[in-house]
Amino acid sequence: MSSHRSHRRPPRPGTGWPARVTVLTAAASAVAALTSSMAAAEPDEGKATSSGTAGARVDRLYEQAERATDKYNGAAERVTTLRKRVEQLQDEAARGQAKVNRLRNALGSLAGAQYRSGAVDPTVALILSSDPDGYLDRAATLDRVGDRQRGQLREFESARRALEQRRTEAAGTLERLGTQRAELLRHKKSVQAKLRSARRLLDRLTPDERAERDRASRGVPRDAAPGGAEASSGRASSALAAAQRAVGSPYGWGQAGPSSFDCSGLTQWAYGQAGTSIPRTSQAQRSAGSHVPLSQARPGDLVIYRADASHVAMYAGNGQVVHAPQPGAQVRYDPVGMMPVSAVVRP
Repeated sequence: MSSHRSHRRPPRPGTGWPARVTVLTAAASAVAALTSSMAAAEPDEGKATSSGTAGARVDRLYEQAERATDKYNGAAERVTTLRKRVEQLQDEAARGQAKVNRLRNALGSLAGAQYRSGAVDPTVALILSSDPDGYLDRAATLDRVGDRQRGQLREFESARRALEQRRTEAAGTLERLGTQRAELLRHKKSVQAKLRSARRLLDRLTPDERAERDRASRGVPRDAAPGGAEASSGRASSALAAAQRAVGSPYGWGQAGPSSFDCSGLTQWAYGQAGTSIPRTSQAQRSAGSHVPLSQARPGDLVIYRADASHVAMYAGNGQVVHAPQPGAQVRYDPVGMMPVSAVVRP
């Protein structure tokens, strides 16, 4: 992720629109660079490692990193939405500016011709007026302004107002974009710091402890895919098939396929392969469908873990789920009761 910290400020009143377009373009480009690396501060390991075995402390750090990853994913989704809105406003503003320029030129040509003929038309005053809104209200009542001219004046003023609205909205969107960029960077720092701490603790494990964790991280073998129960729908069956194809792929925090995944990235990608859109984060996926009891879970259902919904897996049948567990592990099958279940969701 890029380490540059320049935040674009909303345009100041009176600045030209070309400068605003430049700011919009620069902001959009800056957001596109957010996927590169950056340095992060270290966590307070004293608090994170105060009790329990080294392996248990590693698990707690992974759990904390997963929560931070979910927040990162949410911020990344908001940044993407705002970036797209910036691009839309940029396009609309460019078209609006072209329309205003065209109408102004047409009015200027008409006013210039009338001025040369000796008649001072109200359009001249409109173009030169410091208060076009007030002047337009007065000019519309003048007998010398014909219906065609009045229509041109109204069209010009409507286009000008629309352009100002786009400028105002663009300024607000840029401000929100800067806020979300800062939040995205904070969450990335948190994830990276916790993962580094976990790695340091893993390096201190004894050979026996490391072997035990390696055995646990392998989960259920790839060729032992659960079966038996039927999915609740065709799309659920297709989503599960996609998730099963991902078994063996590496965990990658902040990733949603096709070659690496975090927990919610796997479920979102799998349902996307089935032609169904679900939210990016595990917290949002908790509200992505109807809730059913765990005893009625069917293949393709989403299994949400922990009270804060910081982990999600997909039910695969026969008491097993498929999920992206944690850094250093691969997408795998595990028992559905591997951690506290807070909800089962049927998209």
